[in-house]
Amino acid sequence: MELTIEQALQQGIAAHKEGKLQDAERLYRAILQSQPLHPDANHNLGVLAISVNKAGAALPLFRTALEANPKIEQFRLSYIDALIKEKQFDNARAVLEQAKLQGVDADKLNSLEAQLSPKTQIENVNSASPSQQQLKSLFEYYQTGRFGEAEKLAVEINQKFPKHQFPWKVLGAVLEATGRKSEAANANLTAVALSPQDAEAHNNLGNTLQELSRLDEAEASYTQAIALKPDFAEAHNNLAIILQKLARLDEAEASLKQAIALKSDFAEAHSNLANTLKELDRLEEAEASSRQAVALKPNFAEAHSNLGVILKELGRLDEALASYMIAIALKPGHALDYYNLGNTLQELGRLDEAEGSYTQAIVLNPELALAHSGLGIVLYIKGNEDLALKSIVKANDLEPQLKDYELLLSVLGARKSRKGDKVAVSDASDITALTGLISSPLILNRVVEPELITSLYEMDFIQLDKTKRSGLLASGKKDPRYGNGIVSPDFNLFNDTRPIIQKLAEDLTKIVIKALKSDIYIYDSFFNIFSAGGGLTPHAHLGTLDRIAGLDIGKQKYSLVYYLSIGDQNCREPGILKFYDPGENILPCEGMIAIFPASRMHSAVYGGKTDRVIIGVNFYSL
Repeated sequence: MELTIEQALQQGIAAHKEGKLQDAERLYRAILQSQPLHPDANHNLGVLAISVNKAGAALPLFRTALEANPKIEQFRLSYIDALIKEKQFDNARAVLEQAKLQGVDADKLNSLEAQLSPKTQIENVNSASPSQQQLKSLFEYYQTGRFGEAEKLAVEINQKFPKHQFPWKVLGAVLEATGRKSEAANANLTAVALSPQDAEAHNNLGNTLQELSRLDEAEASYTQAIALKPDFAEAHNNLAIILQKLARLDEAEASLKQAIALKSDFAEAHSNLANTLKELDRLEEAEASSRQAVALKPNFAEAHSNLGVILKELGRLDEALASYMIAIALKPGHALDYYNLGNTLQELGRLDEAEGSYTQAIVLNPELALAHSGLGIVLYIKGNEDLALKSIVKANDLEPQLKDYELLLSVLGARKSRKGDKVAVSDASDITALTGLISSPLILNRVVEPELITSLYEMDFIQLDKTKRSGLLASGKKDPRYGNGIVSPDFNLFNDTRPIIQKLAEDLTKIVIKALKSDIYIYDSFFNIFSAGGGLTPHAHLGTLDRIAGLDIGKQKYSLVYYLSIGDQNCREPGILKFYDPGENILPCEGMIAIFPASRMHSAVYGGKTDRVIIGVNFYSL
């Protein structure tokens, strides 16, 4: 079937972006045979010429594009840049002055104008360029994966011709591909400095900065790439990945939809959109996007894996299993897929197969702490406590910052100790022992120190209305808080070294030990300061670990809420603590402490004019 002009253009652009320059050139020239004045084909063919240091060949192409459509800023900018490269400085200045009159963005013209200063002109006239054969060899080395040869040649060219941009771009790509991220960033920064109008160079720099976790800088690079080339679908997709990592999910969704609008068959963007929608709890839409990614690119292992994660969250375990198996068949060396497969098999009760899957994940990546933990959980459920604890110790050694492993060691270790010893209660000799909770909830009271409230306001915080898109709570559930107010930025309040906080942590620990007649492990501690319109949607405090059948640590989990200031209760929504199944409504008072099983659903809505200040704790009995 014969291609339309638009289809040929889109295929040419796609080939151009993928580095298939001969295919791109063939398609652009085919368009020009039919429509010699086609602006985009002329311009893009000129860009190809510039990329291989043929500014002279690019000039008539850019001029034709500009004359055909003078409203496109980039055509004018490319033409000026080519005139400068050909040392036609008078012509370049004339076109630049005309661009100013046409209202072209001054910031985009400044770097070009700087190249027209007398000093820069002298430098340009005296500078030489690498041969076409050198550039062709450099590109071929990179394209065929001969990175050592590409790096050597790029360095040689850069030493002789330090102001020629293309070898710096290739060097950046080679260093990125061989894992030298910091060096790659430096090379890409040089490429951007040498050609500030090169959208691809800004995108490449963004990729390296993202790998280095310099997310704000990466965002700026992708944004600049898009400003220079608004139809740059890959840059929109890459920007969305940064926005996901920054928990700006609504913006990420918009960027991904723009990428897909520009390139409907962009499988990676569909898969990334699925991940964003999953984080937004729109699982059915996420599934649809994942399936679209798989349909567009059936051998896309990551998309099959992501689909498996979504299906598992939807509770469709057999389908999730099938997706993971496809991902593994396509990419057998990916340890995380075996870990996800193990989780699904474990949830299906197929423990021997789950053990095998976790073991394979560890073979592929011995440093994958998640797999060691998963294996430990399966071994524990199967009754092999000693090996289970060894696996979890290994996970904790690999990732000591992750609370889940310390939690498992505390709870499972305490269970093992109880089998031979009488339950020990730490530092509670002055506390009258009780047998479990007297009631659910158990209501107690503690006098509130005024300086405690003052200290909370002095601490770091985040705005409450941003928590809905800020990821998971430490418990593994979506944050149920909403509305107006401020909250602690993490769930480690008791790690604060202020004496008033440490005294509070000690007092609450003793109160809980007395209530449960048990030592405890504190998992979360945080503060919430609700203003009018703030509150909590109905929720419980059970996370992923708490729900694992056979592990059953959720039965040992409790929650505590301590009211430092009740705020204004003379309003329609005075902040009643509402429990479900069975239903119970409690109007808090200052100093009130409520302790209840973490499995109890509860909510609160506050509409008062003054702040309500609370501290929350989630903990386990040992």
